[in-house]
Order: sequence, then C-alpha cells, then structure tokens
Amino acid sequence: MKRLNAYIDKAFEDIPNSEQTERVKEEILRDLEEKVADLIEEEGKSQEDAINKVIVEFGDINEIKQELDLPENSTRKKQEMARLNLGFSMWGSLLVIALSVFVNFYYTPHVIWFIYPTFAIAWWPLSMFYNWYRKKVEDKS
Repeated sequence: MKRLNAYIDKAFEDIPNSEQTERVKEEILRDLEEKVADLIEEEGKSQEDAINKVIVEFGDINEIKQELDLPENSTRKKQEMARLNLGFSMWGSLLVIALSVFVNFYYTPHVIWFIYPTFAIAWWPLSMFYNWYRKKVEDKS
C-alpha cells in the first residue's frame, strides 16, 4: 500500500498541508485501500493489479482540489483573472489605437493627432499590468 500513499502524496504535493487536506487525504487513501481489498477478495486479482486498477479508475484529482476551496485556489483564480484582464486590455487598447490611427490618416493625413489619444489609452493596459504583477508578487509571498 506504499504505492497508494505515494500516489496520494504526489497528487496533493502542490496543496499546503492543513487539517482539512489531511482529512481528505486519509479518506481517499482509506477508500482506495478498501477498493484494493475488494478487488483482491472478490475478483482474485493480485495486489499489484488491484492497485493499478484502483489508481486508473481514481482519475483526476483536480475536482477534489477545487472542492477543498483553499486560499491557494482563490489566489490562483484571482491571478488568472488578472492575467486575463491584462490580455483583454492590451488587445482592446491596440484595437482602439489602430482605429484612431486609421481615422487620423484617412480623414486628416496632414495632421498627426493619433499620438495624443494613444497616451491616454496606454494607461489601461499599464494599470492592468500593475494589477497582475501585484497579484503575482502577493502569491509568491
């Protein structure tokens, strides 16, 4: 059963240790050991085959990690949202700047005025970059 312990430890290695995490790990380990014992008794499988089958049937642990509702998950979600906001602001500002360049050169090619709104529009992605970077630094500490 050391292999099951190693499998569960590996699956939970990126989650900080807490009482809730330890309870969930113990419960999962107990369930997996019961399934292994059932497969050995009922189907006559060897211990190695039963462990392999239980691990394959267990599947992905991401749903369990999300249900734990750890602070790490919420900070990761906030950091992902900040990155998404940064990307949206960059594309949005580029499109607005491109529109102002087009309007400038199409209607008034002899006067270059698109630079002025470009500086104003550039603050949007800069503020989103600051927000993303701040969340990234907070996540590390």
